[in-house]
Amino acid sequence: MNLLLLEPEDIVGPGRAIVRGRRLSHVQDVHKSEPGDTLRVGELNGLMGEARIIRLDKSELELEYAVTQESPPALPVTVLLALPRPKMLKRTFQALATMGVKRIVLMNTFRVEKSFWQSPWLRPEAIREQLVLGLEQGRDTVLPEVILEKRFKPFVEDRLPVLSQNMRKLVAHPVGGEECPRAINEPAILAIGPEGGFIPYEVERLVEYGFECVHLGSRILRVETAVPVLLSRLF
Repeated sequence: MNLLLLEPEDIVGPGRAIVRGRRLSHVQDVHKSEPGDTLRVGELNGLMGEARIIRLDKSELELEYAVTQESPPALPVTVLLALPRPKMLKRTFQALATMGVKRIVLMNTFRVEKSFWQSPWLRPEAIREQLVLGLEQGRDTVLPEVILEKRFKPFVEDRLPVLSQNMRKLVAHPVGGEECPRAINEPAILAIGPEGGFIPYEVERLVEYGFECVHLGSRILRVETAVPVLLSRLF
């Protein structure tokens, strides 16, 4: 935890907060902090700054803090992600939040198993938990937006054209296409398929709506690996 994120309910007065639970345990067991020590803090969806520990015991961490610093700039990208298997989804959420992605669309494709959409990891509180862990890692305060799209064809035909307006459109696909560009200087929307990739029909539909097929070479990466590799290369 590189940033202690303060939830609205933690704030008990101007520049004062009380923290409990997981974050308290982390400060005690990992940081091994003591009263008088300072910590990097941020208000969720707000500014960042520094805090001083004024009280620390087994049940509560009390802080005196000031926040004046903006969060790091967001990546100018929307990620369209075919819903991964639940175990991979948690790690991918964290990676996306850590790297500064602020809009994530989880979409259905032919190779996404129907059971994935019933996962408890898609509950709003579970999604939020993983995103917060990613923000803490990346020293960011702004929660990403997550959109669930359970039907591929209506999403691509009806909502994707508006969502992708004025953006460079890229679909990561291991077959055909061009080598993934580097350090692009423009807003983009990036589609990443499931294990096994998009089926030809899905690629054709995305290309029909203006997407360019790009690849990372001959190696096939897991989704949780492909996401940070693609984002690092593009931005």
